[in-house]
Amino acid sequence: MGLVTVGELKPAFTGKRGFRLNSSIRHASEWPISDVSSDLTVQVGSSSFCLHKFPLVSRSGKIRKLLADPKICNICLSNAPGGSEAFELAAKFCYGINIEINLLNIAKLRCASHYLEMTEDFSEDNLATKTEHFLKETIFPSISNSIIVLHHCETLIPVSEDLNLVNRLIIAIANNACKEQLTSGLLKLDYTFSGTNIEPETPLDWWGKSLAILNLDFFQTVVSAVKSKGLRQDVISKILISYTNKSLQGLMVRDPKLEKDRVLDVECKKKQRLIVETIVRLLPTQGRRSSVPMAFLSSLLKMVIATSSSPSSGSCRSDLERRIGLQLDQAILEDVLIPINPNGINSTMYDIDSILRIFSIFLNLDEDDDEEEQHHHRQFRDETEMIYDFDSPGSPKQSSILKVSKLMDNYLAEIAMDPNLTTSKFIALAELLPDHARIISDGLYRAVDIYLKVHPNIKDSERYRLCKTIDSQKLSQEACSHAAQNERLPVQMAVQVLYFEQIRLRNAMSSSIGPTQFLFSSNCHQFPQRSGSGAVERYLQEIIMRR
Repeated sequence: MGLVTVGELKPAFTGKRGFRLNSSIRHASEWPISDVSSDLTVQVGSSSFCLHKFPLVSRSGKIRKLLADPKICNICLSNAPGGSEAFELAAKFCYGINIEINLLNIAKLRCASHYLEMTEDFSEDNLATKTEHFLKETIFPSISNSIIVLHHCETLIPVSEDLNLVNRLIIAIANNACKEQLTSGLLKLDYTFSGTNIEPETPLDWWGKSLAILNLDFFQTVVSAVKSKGLRQDVISKILISYTNKSLQGLMVRDPKLEKDRVLDVECKKKQRLIVETIVRLLPTQGRRSSVPMAFLSSLLKMVIATSSSPSSGSCRSDLERRIGLQLDQAILEDVLIPINPNGINSTMYDIDSILRIFSIFLNLDEDDDEEEQHHHRQFRDETEMIYDFDSPGSPKQSSILKVSKLMDNYLAEIAMDPNLTTSKFIALAELLPDHARIISDGLYRAVDIYLKVHPNIKDSERYRLCKTIDSQKLSQEACSHAAQNERLPVQMAVQVLYFEQIRLRNAMSSSIGPTQFLFSSNCHQFPQRSGSGAVERYLQEIIMRR
């Protein structure tokens, strides 16, 4: 039995002599040639192989069954996993050629050996045994190798699932990932107790980026497996972020102006929506202290809205709104500037209803989302003390709500420039926060002033309702001076501002003593005290007349 090249084999094809290669172009392949003419033609896809029955039936149970009738000389293996390439390697193995089993072909060969029934029942040290040994020795112990082979299994469904290869690869990935996490933790403890410097640590999610090659079904199965094994939530979050960024191919844009410029066809939108919904289902359990960055949650919500076929809110959108609401104190203005659904009938620039729900979720945390935290505090405090006092200096909730109130005022100032924003929507947002949430009302005053400037033709009644949202007593002196001369404000607002400013100045003067009292009294003519002479009334009247 000698060896010849592809060029030497060509004349033999027409006479069915020897081994007929795949119909695709090949380079430097060599085959054994027998003096016996081929007695079997195997059709695999678009390729035909002219072979000999004996070497095949000696190792393949499937072919042995198909050739139970000696008269059969043509068989078709249209469902052979791995196609003609995998069958060609399996056929070479049957002819006794030492084929190379490697990372790229192991999945095909394992599935082909299963499909062709190349087990020990028909021949010792058969292909199934060879491939299983390679999997156990080279693939399963390595996370990266397991991911690559799992990726190749995607085109080998359902055989790769029937022989349990997919499940074993996923379990191997999960087990190895959690072993690395445990080893890393033990090393940290060892360095801590020994007092030595901690060596540079390999990130626990180093393999997470490799998961981007997997399709969505395999990816979510892997993530579910590592979650069930106890992989840290911050690692899972990084893996999800990496996969989302790569799978959406840069379409997760946070700039609403750029988002509007993107024209996505229906199929592309469906695919994006499916990816986002899957990622949201895989997100770690949400709490006030979440490992999922706010910017990522906001981007997901924007993508859900942009790819939604209807403006109605689904479970995915509701989940994201809840997650954002739970950690709203970590948000910046860009995170809450959520564009309106392009399919909706609303002509505003931003989704006001979504923001109303998000802020409401944050404000209702005591009722809905702090049960676990309250349970922890019950071990140390009386149950009647569980609800935080937002007015209590230095309390965590006070700090959070002050951040959120500033965020709200900045948001109002931004959306106030939308010419299509109705007064009722603006007022609903402005009145959403409780009174104690704003220590100073300058931010809200600025937003109202911008709205009045952009909407000069609103009714006087709406103008008055809008200004009632501002607590004049919480305006700074600079804001009061601006409001007193602001012709866009109703007269009642100007009078109220000046009145409270007069009271504040009088209280400051009455509480001052010594030189400070003298300092204040030198400027008393600017804001005269209320007296029977009607000085204050005359001063306010002068201001009103000037306006």
